[in-house]
Amino acid sequence: MKKVLGVFLSLVLVSGMMLLSGCSKNAAESKNTSADKKLAVYTSIYPMYDLTKKIGGDKITVTNLVPAGQEPHDWEPTPSDMANLEKADVLIYNGAGMEHWIDKVLSSIQNKKLIAVETSKELHLLDNPDKSEELKYDPHVWLNPRLAKQQMEAIKKALVTADSSNKDYYEKNYTDNAKKLDDLDQEYKAAVSKFSQKDIVVAHQAFGYLCDAYGLKQVSIEGLLADSEPSPAKMAEIVKFAKENKLKYIFYEELVSPKVAEAIAKEIGVTTAMLNPIEGLQESDLLAGKEYISVMRDNLEVLKKALQ
Repeated sequence: MKKVLGVFLSLVLVSGMMLLSGCSKNAAESKNTSADKKLAVYTSIYPMYDLTKKIGGDKITVTNLVPAGQEPHDWEPTPSDMANLEKADVLIYNGAGMEHWIDKVLSSIQNKKLIAVETSKELHLLDNPDKSEELKYDPHVWLNPRLAKQQMEAIKKALVTADSSNKDYYEKNYTDNAKKLDDLDQEYKAAVSKFSQKDIVVAHQAFGYLCDAYGLKQVSIEGLLADSEPSPAKMAEIVKFAKENKLKYIFYEELVSPKVAEAIAKEIGVTTAMLNPIEGLQESDLLAGKEYISVMRDNLEVLKKALQ
């Protein structure tokens, strides 16, 4: 009897240890899964995607809503996009009228945990606190590197709010990339100080913040919407302006047809070149490793060639 009882107690003890071990393992696995879970972040347009990726690094999964190669002004979210936003942690958007769909989306989704951040909302317009009429309706604030840095800071604050355990990581990434934007700003200032010409003819009115930051002047073929068509009178006005100011280039964009720019250039007898507002990049550009800072440097090289 004693022997049977001893065997029984041993079995109970072993079973208890196995149960405790299993519970501890499950708790550890649950803790590790929670610790390893990355923030699900969605961005509205490419500049927001790139700046967010720079700050979030490997602590987040970031998805840009507008597909590569698509012009964002007329883009609309799909039912699939809406479903994804219901499960997202953070939504980063530019604001200032860039995303015409944003208010409708934010009022429609039921995701109460979602942190939605309008990065242009509290920008300090360093060189132009009164904001000209032209800039008042221009959403392309990221084309001024100093304002892009402020947008990046808003992104960093959002990620810290959503994931305070990785605050130091996000802060360091912000500091490192803010320095890169400061360097980019200095490169532009140094180059533009040597320009003999300050006027540029561009495809659409997207470069107000870039021009405002560095003392350039844009004359746009089309308005703030890239798909608007210039009238014959507007075309004649631009041809006249380009001839009188002896411009050497007419600028077109990556995601918009260059036909109108080419027609004007042909009329004047000059060439065309691409100046990228970085509203979006082609898939081939992304695969080649291009990003916000490298494209801004590409733009600077084009401006040097045209204006120096």
